[in-house]
Amino acid sequence: MVQNPYYSPKGGLPPQSDMLTGRAVFTDAYAVIPKGVFSDIVTSNLPFWENTRAWIIARPLSGFAETFAQYIMEVSAGGGSRTPEPDPNAEAVLFVTSGALDLTINGDGFALAEGGYAYIPAGAKWTVQVANSATFHWIRKAYEPVAGLDAPDPFVTRESAVDRVVMPDTNGVWSTTRFVDPADMRHDMHVNIVNIEPGGVIPFAETHVMEHGLYVLQGKAVYRLNQDWVEVEAGDFMWLRAFCPQACYAGGPDTFRYLLYKDVNRHPKLKP
Repeated sequence: MVQNPYYSPKGGLPPQSDMLTGRAVFTDAYAVIPKGVFSDIVTSNLPFWENTRAWIIARPLSGFAETFAQYIMEVSAGGGSRTPEPDPNAEAVLFVTSGALDLTINGDGFALAEGGYAYIPAGAKWTVQVANSATFHWIRKAYEPVAGLDAPDPFVTRESAVDRVVMPDTNGVWSTTRFVDPADMRHDMHVNIVNIEPGGVIPFAETHVMEHGLYVLQGKAVYRLNQDWVEVEAGDFMWLRAFCPQACYAGGPDTFRYLLYKDVNRHPKLKP
């Protein structure tokens, strides 16, 4: 039986009879927030958001990952926000994992259901309204403008409308759903979906300047994080600082899929 392709947190609170042993870990190189941590008592309320709670699963930390914040937003009936973003320099990606929402960007309206994706440039005026319920990822980054390059335009799409790009020499077992052209230098972050079929691997320990947030949408794998091998499954979040080695073996029976953030297309800052 194939899992739902978009896992959303279930909330609630573990019973008093549960063991305290868990898979959560925070190291100098990476953090793992397993799905069992996504309980009611670790949510946050946010200004000007109604009938909404947020799991804030990444935020800039000096000496760790410094470029982005990532939230999982759970909005109940009648909820949302007409003034969601407090920072005029922040760009955003929204990705819907359950339910549906109505989004406006600079006065244009869009309906997003499961698998819906929106890029919102810095300075745009946007709103979110939910009739019944919705859960979505909200990834925020301070946009880094470049002289001579225009800022990116907003766009809205869905995963099913984007072709997967098969990685070379993998016989189709490893692919990426890329929502932005990697050659488009206007963009300074990518939020993609990585797909690895059961038995597929990332065949070397990637070690690179990009920071990562990886939320497992579906399936399970054994993931290499720095010198450790960690079991992960749908609903887990991995947070990697720059240069943390990573690789994986995908388990089964379903495709291992994760929503991936990375900072791209900019020079490293030489001053704080």
